[in-house]
Amino acid sequence: MPGITAPLRERRSRKPTNRPNPPIVLLTGLEHTGKRHEAAVASGSDLIGMTYWLQIGGTSGTADYYGRIPGARYEIVPHDGTFTDICDAVRWMLAQPARDGKRNMIVVDDVTALWDLLSDAVNRISRARADRRAQANGRRRARLDDPYLDTDRDLWNWAKDQWGEFLWLLRRHAGPTVIIARQEIVTAYENDKPTRHTTRRIKAEKNLRAAVDAVVEFHAVGEAYVTGVRTMEYEVQPGRVYRFAGLDHLLRRIGYEHAAPARQVIESRPEACLTENLPGPRPQPSQQQNQARRQPQPDQRPGLTGDMAYKLVTQALNQTDPEAALANIRKQWGTDTLRAVMTVSWFGELSADALISRSLQDIRDRAAKKKREGNTEQPGPAQHKQQPDRPGPSPAPAKPEQAREHQTHDEEPPPDDDDAPPPPDPQDEEPPPDESPEDTSAAEEPQDVPAATPPPTPQPPHKTQPSRKQVIARQVLMDEADVQARLKMMTLGEHLGPITEEGEPPLTGLRDYLQAQRPPLIQQLIEEGHKDLAEVYRTAPMPDVKIRQKFAAYFDGAPAGK
Repeated sequence: MPGITAPLRERRSRKPTNRPNPPIVLLTGLEHTGKRHEAAVASGSDLIGMTYWLQIGGTSGTADYYGRIPGARYEIVPHDGTFTDICDAVRWMLAQPARDGKRNMIVVDDVTALWDLLSDAVNRISRARADRRAQANGRRRARLDDPYLDTDRDLWNWAKDQWGEFLWLLRRHAGPTVIIARQEIVTAYENDKPTRHTTRRIKAEKNLRAAVDAVVEFHAVGEAYVTGVRTMEYEVQPGRVYRFAGLDHLLRRIGYEHAAPARQVIESRPEACLTENLPGPRPQPSQQQNQARRQPQPDQRPGLTGDMAYKLVTQALNQTDPEAALANIRKQWGTDTLRAVMTVSWFGELSADALISRSLQDIRDRAAKKKREGNTEQPGPAQHKQQPDRPGPSPAPAKPEQAREHQTHDEEPPPDDDDAPPPPDPQDEEPPPDESPEDTSAAEEPQDVPAATPPPTPQPPHKTQPSRKQVIARQVLMDEADVQARLKMMTLGEHLGPITEEGEPPLTGLRDYLQAQRPPLIQQLIEEGHKDLAEVYRTAPMPDVKIRQKFAAYFDGAPAGK
């Protein structure tokens, strides 16, 4: 916040506890160098109550065999191989009570297989997306032996989010955590160019070393070295190689015996950005700086709620210049805040920003209809008597960018009341289409007719304003059309292209088209493993006013295509 130097709230500093955190130790090395054997031996340490062993992937299968090691005390925690159940297994281990007053230890064997699991999920989702795009465009689907497909950036961001969630759970453990990872030999680079030398690299997410408190590298059986450690128990000399003497010895050297009861960290909160930057009057520094809590200023504005946003939009629509009033709401609260606030209206739930956009579009549509019907902003008695000699110019069509934005965004018409009526039947009588006679140029007019008696020009038929039920029905059908377009990995305009070539389709035509698209999409959901969602879609009525809510978890809970 530029211009503010005084603190916004009172804080109390504290002195350091001088106690280390419960350690997270990384055991890494090439295959068959003794990493898992060392973890099994450490389970018998008198510093540990009970050890819980989590096996991930098909390459790790030695936990049962190493149970015969003298003094080993650990239990294997089962899971079904999915990332969700693996995280739930970690939660179960965190909930286990201490044994004999000693903290438990967690062994994760290994995180290389966990990162491979996330990478395989990214590849499968990317290939499924490519197959759907190829099918929609009439191209050949990619074969399994085809080169690697380009992966969308959002998929790797999703994979890193899942990896971060797993490490976040491990940081909640009050005892020691042992993470096992494999290493691979790769070509060494110098100045971004490959050399003839080789080096070792941990086969996992690249920031793994920064997330642990100690790193032990195994070069061969019985040959391991501590290559990274956070400790104040003994002096670490630069250039000296510290040979690994066992996990029990390492835990004592890094001060685990007097470690803190919980990890002393404050996790970052990226979701707070949705509310931290709310516009409005900035709080003034309090004169009493010694108070533990500051009272809010009298003129400080509360946060925006859904009811407040609905009321603001309704008041703006009733003003003389509703467009300026709606624009003022955006200027006052900001687009980010309006997108984060959800409002409930008679046609469903949508963000305040989408409500304002749809209201502005509705105002422009009404103005365009009045212009086509020959109305003026100030109607008078002469308005109904004067008839034009020929139809006036048609209103300018909307720009393609605006039309596409209107199709792809969740924007709804402005609400009239708070009651949500059931969706009407699309087979209700629909107003006749807007038909206007073609313009006749001056060169095509008959030349033998005197100018004093021009031929009568037929007037365009009056277009009946659609009823409220028809507006609701079309909006609900368009919601399902948007859901189907997202399932097909295409835009709404591409999805409705076959029935919109001659203009806006009637309600019955739109309903029949969407009904015909349901069976292949239901089969697609079944092939992707979403059998429950496929059954929900199979039994959904037509139209379904809650179609967006039923697919919200599918589109928001995981990347599209999973």
